[in-house]
Amino acid sequence: MVSATNVDATAVNTIGWLSAADWTIVVPVYQRQYRWDIGACEQLLADIRAVADLDDGHMHFIGSILSSAGGGTDTAELVLIDGQQRTTTLMLLVAALHHTVRESDPALADELARVLVHSDDPTLTKLRPHHAWASVFERVVLDLALPAGESRDSRFDDNYAFFRSQISLDEAPHIWRGLQKLEHVAITLGTGANAQQIFESLNSTGEPLRDHELIHNYVLMGLGHVEQRGIESEYWRVIEQNTGESIADFWRQYLVMKTGREVSIVGGRGVYDAFRHEFPRLDYSELIRYAQEWRALSRVYRTMLVPEDAPDPEVGRHLGYLNTFGTTMYPLVMLAYRDFELGALDRNDLIATLEMVQALLVRRSVVGTGTERLVARLCRARGDSADALVSAISRITPSDERVAAALKYVDLPHPRYVLGRIAGVDGAGGMDLEHIVPLAPSDAWTGDGMREWAAYSEDEQNSHRALANTIGNLTLLEEDLALRAFDRSFPEKRALYARSAVATTAAIGTLDSWSTAAIAARSAQLAGRFVEIWQRPGGPAIDDDGLTPILDAIRRRGWPPGWQREWSYVEYCGEHWEVYDVKHLFNRIFKRLWADSREAVVAYSRGRGGPVYTAQSWNGQWDRLDDEHSLYMGWDSSYMLSAVQGVLAEAGLAPEVFVKYSYIGNAM
Repeated sequence: MVSATNVDATAVNTIGWLSAADWTIVVPVYQRQYRWDIGACEQLLADIRAVADLDDGHMHFIGSILSSAGGGTDTAELVLIDGQQRTTTLMLLVAALHHTVRESDPALADELARVLVHSDDPTLTKLRPHHAWASVFERVVLDLALPAGESRDSRFDDNYAFFRSQISLDEAPHIWRGLQKLEHVAITLGTGANAQQIFESLNSTGEPLRDHELIHNYVLMGLGHVEQRGIESEYWRVIEQNTGESIADFWRQYLVMKTGREVSIVGGRGVYDAFRHEFPRLDYSELIRYAQEWRALSRVYRTMLVPEDAPDPEVGRHLGYLNTFGTTMYPLVMLAYRDFELGALDRNDLIATLEMVQALLVRRSVVGTGTERLVARLCRARGDSADALVSAISRITPSDERVAAALKYVDLPHPRYVLGRIAGVDGAGGMDLEHIVPLAPSDAWTGDGMREWAAYSEDEQNSHRALANTIGNLTLLEEDLALRAFDRSFPEKRALYARSAVATTAAIGTLDSWSTAAIAARSAQLAGRFVEIWQRPGGPAIDDDGLTPILDAIRRRGWPPGWQREWSYVEYCGEHWEVYDVKHLFNRIFKRLWADSREAVVAYSRGRGGPVYTAQSWNGQWDRLDDEHSLYMGWDSSYMLSAVQGVLAEAGLAPEVFVKYSYIGNAM
């Protein structure tokens, strides 16, 4: 056997590894800055709580930590090549735990101190970050007071403050138990090892696991072999067969349906993270119950993907129509179709729901307001009642007048779908999309048989071009007739149009000429049919100006470029607020609710461990609510928005608060 001499890899207990030796762990100058945000800290704390609840045989693996032996003047050094983010965050968590218990539990405080500082010099931390921010880290970990007049704003402060806010004195032993059950592989390099090569091997080889693969592993990881095989064969393979290449999208849309919240896919693990948040623990009996639901919904998902296989042809036809717009509304449709399968929703109500959704999407497409970030709010509304869903759809569906005006001048979106339904041609199969005035007329083209295109003025030509893709200049025509009509002048096309079985096309064949006036007249006629087919649901017409409900606002990590003008304004319970970023909204919402709905703020803060406290227990950014209560302002933007959403939900005001994204906010 040949053994490696330059690399030593050993599975170790993480806390034991940090506390046993008296070395200094040094972050080299080439390492990136500490970047873990509160979302990552929240996940780490959830993992620690989960493993603390398990028996002693269960441990939690946090990956590998790569280091090399170095030389220091006073103490031995371990140079950290990979693992800075995890190690630093664990130190901040241990520091928060230490400062929580140091007055009440000296024995536990001593154990925690052995992780943080050297035994012979308690002012020297065991982790030494890059010199540019080492002093900030040391002040946080050692709980040193800030010099007079100095404020501090760093990831170290934010994450430490998060851990302090989340860990109560009573829970401290439980967290310590979880910390002691962390394990990692400690990889130590000898003098001849190539650190960069090993670092790249650990971080760059292989194909990263995708969201659905991570979910699969998460679901099965804690089960015995027999249980794993049962779940795999009875449920997971069925889900894979039903969803095929769309399995990742299925899980995202399922989570939107389940939670009533948008699921971000930024960063590559958003769906998996949302799944873990929704299912923090899955014992076997719970897993079976949920797996039955997942399997049933995967069958619904397949019906939506392949609507021609739907047992009810009329329902299948409307599902096919809906696929014109992609899969954006699948979460809402899954809810409705599953209720239809279970007998909780009758066939007519299901079709009415599908019609309403089509009307919403096609009308918004026509007026150009976009169809993103709509479905979560509709899932929430449907969870309240059928009337609430109608009201929610009504609020965001453009009015008849706005649609009719847009149809005159905008390029018609989804023209085969729109013209096919208006003409009663199911699916528009075997039909070509015909431009009555061609997109690029030849010089000899004429609309009346007298004046040729070359004789049209520049303004006339531009007017025709501008209307070429509008509803008035488009029609459906059988393929054989369309081939013969291609690029011909209007007088030559009339006879071909008159032979069409499509009534709206045959009617064009009765006209003597074709001009911008004829296009305008036909646009008005078809707009009337449009608003009859895609009716706006009941309720007063509201132009919501593209407002986004606060619960659907996007949670972004950190402060992205342009965050100072993320929103144009905020609508708060009918009031117009000139608030442009989440930090100021966070401050204003909590102060307003402190005055108007204090019990909701207290209840939310008690349940989440902040952000309202009776004492300013650590350094950071604070704002006074009254003489006895302070608001901690040091969170990152993602956590602040989450807190705003949570406290408004607690107060019952979330449905009445909206944000209007600015141009910059939409672009980020």
